[in-house]
Amino acid sequence: MPIAPDPAEIFDRAVTEGERRLDQSLLELTATSFIAGFTIVFGIAALGVVDGLVEPRFGDVAHIAGSLTFAVGVVFLVVGRSELFNENFFDPAAKAVDQNGSWLLGSLLRLWIVTLAVNLVGGFLFAFVFAVDGVLPSGTAHALSRTAEAIIHRPMRGMFASAIIGGALVSLLSFLLQGVNSVRSRITMAYIVGFLLALGPFDHVIVTAIHVFFGLLFDAQIGYGALAETIVITTAGNFVGGIGLVTFTHVAQVVGAEE
Repeated sequence: MPIAPDPAEIFDRAVTEGERRLDQSLLELTATSFIAGFTIVFGIAALGVVDGLVEPRFGDVAHIAGSLTFAVGVVFLVVGRSELFNENFFDPAAKAVDQNGSWLLGSLLRLWIVTLAVNLVGGFLFAFVFAVDGVLPSGTAHALSRTAEAIIHRPMRGMFASAIIGGALVSLLSFLLQGVNSVRSRITMAYIVGFLLALGPFDHVIVTAIHVFFGLLFDAQIGYGALAETIVITTAGNFVGGIGLVTFTHVAQVVGAEE
């Protein structure tokens, strides 16, 4: 049985992967971020379809079934090695710490800003396609609108706290992926994290924003102001959870071990 790598080895792998991500050209980064944006829509749409079909008969069981379906979208992201905001926190930050160079700050900001913006563009454009009348089964629009309204009607502190958890969970996926060696293991890790993310549900800015955008497209009582507010709050929470909790503590673990 293969032995799991220790934290130092995981960190070294993360440095290598972080260097690859930071060295992407603007065209490559934009393309991979766009791919990630529309890829995750498959998971969100599948969740809505399953929720719409199962909820009338089985009630709350639909949420579990939908979460199991949504996780496939995260598997697509990981296997396709596309660039999803927040999932690209740990590896590039590990590279920056290893280089001990503040000069990498600009590269980190470029990576995260472009990823966030283009993820949203790709996701919103593909949501338009799914929202065309006749594409999704009957009941899906109602299910997605119900989810969107539930998101925007939560207290701000609740959304922020949920985004901290979501950010930590998705950044943890980056760390866990560096600890496995096979495609099967990567798929398993991606599926588990995707399931937990939807089961909460915990807020990831791209997933949550696309959910709200679907509600807007399906004529839920949602405005662009609510969408913008959701993006700002969940982005802030994702940074706190992804950088402050997961990335910082795992880097500190490795630095402490070296001392």
